[in-house]
Amino acid sequence: MTANELYTTILTKKSYLCVGLDTDIRRIPTHLQREPDPVAAFNRQIIEATAEYAVAYKPNIAFYEAQGPRGWESLQRTLEYIPKDCFTIADAKRGDIGNTSGLYARTFFDPTSSGLDFDAVTVAPYMGRDSVEPFLEFENKWVILLALTSNVGSSDFQQWPVGGEKLYENVIRTSQTWAGADRMMYVVGATRADELTHIRTLIPDHFLLVPGVGAQGGSLAEVSRYGMNKQCGLLVNASRSILYASGGTDFAQKAADEARLLQQEMAEYL
Repeated sequence: MTANELYTTILTKKSYLCVGLDTDIRRIPTHLQREPDPVAAFNRQIIEATAEYAVAYKPNIAFYEAQGPRGWESLQRTLEYIPKDCFTIADAKRGDIGNTSGLYARTFFDPTSSGLDFDAVTVAPYMGRDSVEPFLEFENKWVILLALTSNVGSSDFQQWPVGGEKLYENVIRTSQTWAGADRMMYVVGATRADELTHIRTLIPDHFLLVPGVGAQGGSLAEVSRYGMNKQCGLLVNASRSILYASGGTDFAQKAADEARLLQQEMAEYL
C-alpha cells in the first residue's frame, strides 16, 4: 500500500485508527476456547466488528510466537481476515545484521516463502543502516523504525545526548538518508505527545505510528493536535481497550463500540 492509498483510506473512513491485535490466548472469552483455533476465531470477530472504523491492523508477533507452530498458523489466518483496504503491520521489532535481517524481511514480506504478506514491519535501528536496508529491498513495503517509545526504560538510551542532540533525534535524522517518507514511518509513543511538535520539525512528511492511546493513557487529542500533518500522517494504535472491552460473548460488539468512539473523535480532528 502506498502513502497516497493509505491517505485515501483515512479520508474515506474518516479515521486513522490502528487496531493492535495483541491477542493473549489467556484472555480470550471462554466460549471461544472450544474453537479449533481460538486466537484466529477471536481475531476474526474483532476484525469484522471494527473494520469500518479502522484503517490498519497490527498483530504483535510475540503473542503468536509464544504459541509455537499453531501461533504462526493463527497469524496467517488472521492476516487473511483483514480487509484489503486496511494497512497491515507486523509488530515484530526485528533488528539484526544484514543477512539475518534479509530473512526477517522474507518472513513478513514474501508470501511465497512464509505465507505472510504484511505491508510493514517494525524494526529496531540500533544496529544501523545494514540492519534496515534488507527490509527496504521489497517494493511497496514499509519499515517502521522505533524512534521514541513510551515505556519507562526509554530514557535509558533514547534521551541520551549525542553530538548536541538526543539519541532518538539522531536516529531520525540519520535514517532519513536510507529511505523517504514513502517507505519509512516512525514509532512515537502517545505518552510522548509533548515531543511531537519537535519531532514534526525533523520529519514533517512522514507517517507516525503512535501506540499508547487507550489502556496506556495516551491522549488522542494531544497526539492529533501536535502530530498531524497535511496528509494526516498518523496511525494511532489501540489494543487492549478494544480487544478486551468485554470478556463475555458480547466482546466483538463492545470492541466495535470502543473503535467507533475513537473513529468519531478522529473524524472531528480530520
